[in-house]
Formats: sequence, C-alpha cells, structure tokens
Amino acid sequence: MEEENVHILLVEDNEGDILLMKEALEDTSISAKISVVRDGEKAVRFFEEESELIEIKNPDLIILDINIPKKNGFEVLKNIKSNQNYSHIPVIMFSTSSSHQDIVTCYKNHANCYITKPDDADSFFEAVQLIIEFWMKLSELPTA
Repeated sequence: MEEENVHILLVEDNEGDILLMKEALEDTSISAKISVVRDGEKAVRFFEEESELIEIKNPDLIILDINIPKKNGFEVLKNIKSNQNYSHIPVIMFSTSSSHQDIVTCYKNHANCYITKPDDADSFFEAVQLIIEFWMKLSELPTA
C-alpha cells in the first residue's frame, strides 16, 4: 500500500485516547490522514456523506471503540460490515473492555481484530504502532 495514501478512521470519544492515538501514529513511519469521529451516529454518517463526496477517500483502516455515545461500537461495526461498499475495510476494535462477551460479539459481527486498550501510555503507544505495522505494512489489503 502506498504509505502517503493511508487514511485511518478513528471512532473514539475519549479526548485523551484521541491525543495518544495521534501521537502514536506520528511516531510510526506511516504518513496517514486521520479522520476522527466522536460518536456512533457521526461514524455512520461519515460513510453516508463520504459516498457523496468523491474527493474524500474511504478509510483503509478503522479503529473503533465500543463505548461511544449515540450508537455504540457494536452498532457501528454491524453497519460497516453489512454494507458491501465498506465491508472489506478492516475494523480494529480498540476498547477498554476485556469482557469475553464483548470480544465474542465483535468477532461474530466480523471485526477483523480485537485489542484491549493498555492502561499505560507506553503500552498504548506500542499497541498502536503494532496495529499500524501489521495492517499497513505486513498485510495486503483489498482496494475498493
């Protein structure tokens, strides 16, 4: 994948996690456009509005929290994976929940990966960098 063309959609409402994520992404060798939406309704609308705007590129990767307002991450995940125009986009569930039921629910709804957010900043940075390393460098992603 052409690194300068990488587009990551972050669906997260916690301002601290958004800042940590952006800092961690800046420390990777990937030059990425990061779009942030802070609730589930805006995440669903992001795809509806994007389809109308030719100049906006679909995300190559979606990092999605479960505990977001208006529509939770499960609902957003179902919406993305049930739409044939977006179902190919990898969705990484990145949540504080380590609940077995949450993990099972995400995979049943076709999440590509589930990662429990680390508690400390160093481990958070490392997790984000490993996500990017795997999905943007090692994996072969489909093009829409």
